[in-house]
Amino acid sequence: MSLAEFSARLGFTLDKYQIDACRRLEAGSGVLVAAPTGAGKTVVGEFAVHLAVAAGTKCFYTTPLKALSNQKYHDLVSVYGPDAVGLLTGDQVINSEADIAVMTTEVLRNMIYAGSPTLRGLEFVIMDEVHYLSDPFRGPVWEEVILGVDPGVKIVALSATVSNVEEFGAWLAKVRGDMATIVSERRPVPLYQHVFAGKRLLDLYQDAAPTAGGEAFVQVNTELTKLASTESRVMRDDSRRLRGRSGRGKPGQSQFGRAHGKWSSRSHLVPRRTTVVTELDRLELLPAIYFIFSRQGCDQAVAHLVDDGVWLTTASERDQLLAIATRHITGLSDDDLDAVRYHRWLESFTRGIAAHHAGLLPMFKLAVEEAFGLGLVKVVFATETLALGINMPARTVVIDKLVKYNGAGHADITPGEYTQLTGRAGRRGIDIEGHAVVTWQAGLDPRALAGLASRRTYPLRSAFTPTYNMAVNLISVLGVARAEQILEDSFAQFHSDFTRPKAGKSRSRTLVAKFTAIRSVLQSLGYVEECEAGGADCRVTPLGLSLTRLYGQHDLLIAEAIRTGILDNLSVPALAAIISCLVYESRLADRRSAEPRMPDHASARAVKALRMGWRQLNLVQRDHRLDPSPPLDLGFARAAYAWASGVSLSEIVDVTGMAAGDFVRWVRMCVDCAGQIADAVRGTPLAERCREMVRAMRRDVVDLGMDE
Repeated sequence: MSLAEFSARLGFTLDKYQIDACRRLEAGSGVLVAAPTGAGKTVVGEFAVHLAVAAGTKCFYTTPLKALSNQKYHDLVSVYGPDAVGLLTGDQVINSEADIAVMTTEVLRNMIYAGSPTLRGLEFVIMDEVHYLSDPFRGPVWEEVILGVDPGVKIVALSATVSNVEEFGAWLAKVRGDMATIVSERRPVPLYQHVFAGKRLLDLYQDAAPTAGGEAFVQVNTELTKLASTESRVMRDDSRRLRGRSGRGKPGQSQFGRAHGKWSSRSHLVPRRTTVVTELDRLELLPAIYFIFSRQGCDQAVAHLVDDGVWLTTASERDQLLAIATRHITGLSDDDLDAVRYHRWLESFTRGIAAHHAGLLPMFKLAVEEAFGLGLVKVVFATETLALGINMPARTVVIDKLVKYNGAGHADITPGEYTQLTGRAGRRGIDIEGHAVVTWQAGLDPRALAGLASRRTYPLRSAFTPTYNMAVNLISVLGVARAEQILEDSFAQFHSDFTRPKAGKSRSRTLVAKFTAIRSVLQSLGYVEECEAGGADCRVTPLGLSLTRLYGQHDLLIAEAIRTGILDNLSVPALAAIISCLVYESRLADRRSAEPRMPDHASARAVKALRMGWRQLNLVQRDHRLDPSPPLDLGFARAAYAWASGVSLSEIVDVTGMAAGDFVRWVRMCVDCAGQIADAVRGTPLAERCREMVRAMRRDVVDLGMDE
């Protein structure tokens, strides 16, 4: 009767796929649930919590983001009460021994490697947004958990719709045993596709019409194809005139619109963002998420709407928005508020207009998320990271362009990316339909757009690869032979074998080969003992045990800096400056032609020694045919030094010109790294110095909201 009891309290009828998945859990199986965004996958995870509570066992609910963990923690507290639920995000620990614990995936991975007693009695691990395992930076953690958690624990994997779900499900069944794969491709809220051209919102498709054979097909709206044809003739004429004047060739062309090129003309069909928003408001299609693939573009869009005098809120809503804003900025000084341009942000916020991107102050983002969820903020201009972030569904999703910069050049967005972006449209239980709107760009091909919108190809690809930290953890806990088996059991290896021709046990064993090379590097530097024949007796040295607590792309370099004493005898500000060089990665837009200088002589000497260590490490890696480590980035050193010295936010922002949100994020990364180092060298003067650094940097705007 567990499912009946559970569903009775929900207040809505479960979909068939939810019932199927819950029944599999009731029968003792793990499950992979793949369904569109907003389809209610989390209900299955919540049923696993219900089963654990009924049985008196433990259930861990993992998410990829601290914000999602906090959101889920509050959801579960509202059902089971604060005494029954714990939260572990690294920054914050609440009720850590609770039978229901919400945590980031990294926290669970660390528990597994440490053999934490908290894992005793664990029955379910819910992995929300499990498609994150394709993330190149954080994805490997998901596979480490899936492969490392006790075989008796049942996995509840919740994923967006992926095109290779059968392959992923087969891998989960192979490594976890009894795992059912439950797939739903039905959106609970129908999604309608549109193009905004000029001043009008046009449907992308005509009504479906029968073919001669009785099969249905979808035709592109003929009005759109006529507009594209007329525009194409005008642009060709413009191009001929321009080539005649300059002798230059045609600019680059994307199938979704002209992305770049000196002579690309602006079509009269390209709408103003103010026009789009006001028309959506008139048609009662707000709230909307308006995706723009640059922070600057998001901020400019907000400014343009304010300058154009757009108001989307009532007087009562403005009062509520002011109250939300005031609550979230409590604790900031007047100088801090001026530094983060609070009053400018507040003006647009109370109009129901906001931006959401990584450069925004965390408390501003939290305020926007809360207000948007309440329907008070009507339009959010956001970068694409919001599509993979916390739960913020909208009635309408607008995509500004179908071309974005990918780090190397401009490229068309993929069908998977389009699906992720538009998946936010349509709020279950609120909207009867969702709307996806693409704004017209010069050279847009409606047929190509129709093809993009109709495909649901979102393949899940593993980002799993061994690291130095992973290697010492696996060897210390499992030994070499079992560690190699873990790597061979990874989804990355499974996919490689799955896609290789079935010709003649031949397996690429690429991951094992890399692991062997990493182990050789670790042996040469004294982190792992020389192995006996077959490697069965290989052990991690005391030096290697410190590396087990260091995570990140510079894990081994940090361990070497500890070993060689580079971090010793530095002042707290100088230590902050050096640690920043090990975690900071400047954005392409922020890179300078001249390298930044270190803030004092001590940090300059230390970074010189650190660079020498980096070069020596790369030589060792080259000898073992491993890729070089990424270079050190000094771009945040002076800001980190100043903040650890007690300099105010307003002074630092004035000098560096850095976005407040970026500043807070990188300070927190420095704090996290210092905490890892302190944990790795417990009982030493360096450990205490790192803790002093944490205390010095966790203040004011950095500390506010850190536990939210």
